[in-house]
This record gives sequence, C-alpha cells and structure tokens, in this order.
Amino acid sequence: GKKPQLTKPADHVALGAKLKLFDLERAAKLSGSDFICFTGAGAKLERALINFMVDLHTREHGYTEISPPFLVRRDCMIGTSQLPKFESDMYGLDQNQLFLAPTAEVQLTNLHRDEILRVTDLPRKFVAYTPCFRREAGAAGRETRGIIRVHQFDKVELVKITTPETSYEELESLTIDAERVLQLLALHYRVVELCTGDLGFGSAKTFDLEVWSPGQDAYLEVSSCSNFEDFQTRRMQLRFKDHDGKNRFCHTLNGSGLALPRLFAALIENYQQPDGTVRVPEKLQPYFGAETINHE
Repeated sequence: GKKPQLTKPADHVALGAKLKLFDLERAAKLSGSDFICFTGAGAKLERALINFMVDLHTREHGYTEISPPFLVRRDCMIGTSQLPKFESDMYGLDQNQLFLAPTAEVQLTNLHRDEILRVTDLPRKFVAYTPCFRREAGAAGRETRGIIRVHQFDKVELVKITTPETSYEELESLTIDAERVLQLLALHYRVVELCTGDLGFGSAKTFDLEVWSPGQDAYLEVSSCSNFEDFQTRRMQLRFKDHDGKNRFCHTLNGSGLALPRLFAALIENYQQPDGTVRVPEKLQPYFGAETINHE
C-alpha cells in the first residue's frame, strides 16, 4: 500500500480514546502500567485481525495451526535461546520452573525437540496465535507510547523446521508469507535486512517488516523473520534422517505473521477518516462485520 495523504493525522492513542477501542487506565487497575484492555469495537477488531491472519496462513500458505500451552519449561526456553541470556526479561514461576512464553516460537520450535524426523516430512510449517509476555525492562520514550510496547501482547507466529539445504529458500518464502498480511490490508511497509551487528542472539539472517505509522511519522516493526540454522536444533537435539540414512541437525526459522498491537495501531492510524471514524480494510470486513468503526 501507499502512504496515506493525511492532514494532521491523529495517533492511535487519540483514536483509541475517541472511539473507545481500548482502556489503558483500567488495564493499569488490573495489572499495572504497560498493559492493554481492548474494549468494544477494539476487542472485535483485534479478534478479526487474528482470525484473518491465521486463516490466511493455514488456507493459503500451508501452515498447520497449533494451539499450544502458554506456560513452558526451562529447557524449552534454553532450546530456543531465550535462556539463559534473556532471563531477566522473562516472567518465571519459580515454584515449578515454568515460564510465561515470550513468543510462540518457543512452543512451536520445541514441538519436535529430542526427535529424529524423516527428511520426507520436511519442511514442517506451524502457525499459532498466542499471548506473549515480556518484562521489557527499561523501555521508555515516544516510541513506546500507548500500545506500542507492552508486557502482554497477542501475536500470530510462523515457524518452519527445514533441511540445511533449503533453509534460506524457506526464509524467503516465510518472509513473503508475513508480507502478504500487510499487502492484503493495503498498508505501506518496508523490508529491512539486518546487518550482522543488529542480528538477534542465535540468528544467522533476519528480515524485519516495518509498517508505516502516520501518527508517529515513523515505521513500526511488526515482524522479524529469521533463520537460526542449527543454533536452536543443537540445543534441543532436533534432527532428521537424510536420504543416505545419516542423522543431521535440522534448521529452524521463525517470524511474526504478524504481531499485535502494533499492527492494530498502524491500521487505525492509516485508515482514519476526516470525520474521526476508521474505515475497515476490505479484506478484513468479513471478519469484523462492518465497513467502518464509528463513534458510540
């Protein structure tokens, strides 16, 4: 999509308040600062986005939908490399060594830990919608205002388990699958290939998808698509038996497809109308059940 030509666009905080899409003050009553309580049409819009994305990835892109537990064991977090390096950013339950998952990457990638897959079963492609939990310690500033950076957020996650020979081709297709969400919603975005110094811990190659935010006059990251090669599979002992009968480590890839609520914020900012309402993207209307979000 193209950048919308808006005169003095309102940001998502103002739009959310005017249309009663979310209530940050009451969320703070329940859980403290940096939590969201979507309300009314806002809750409906978020649910519409989730269903739209999961349907797209399962029906058109061939992913298998998984509905996993939200609590995961320590060894699973080690397997996908959140632990031990980022333990201070996680929410842990010390009594039984379970953690609130910071991303469904943890559950989906660990589904086959300690297994030897058949090469004919690869690639495995999984999609899951889950809430994600992160402390985000030290986050502050304009770029974190409103619902941009919070401790709990919803996300649709894509994970692939592949052979080493096909992993980079599969990274390209995974990124295209995530891009398709933005294309169908007709949102302006860009793809950024990260330099080596910006790569995440364990990642060999990463593409970020950044959607345009008129309210912030900036791009917001809504997906990070990465190839971890065999970094994670060596930790979780995830292998496959090749055509010669040799056991080899799989490669793993993941990316958001996409992350809320930044997508939510960008959508209402891009589709705001002069009368203060928000137009619902055409592809989302069957899920939302209306063409516009109006004042109550």
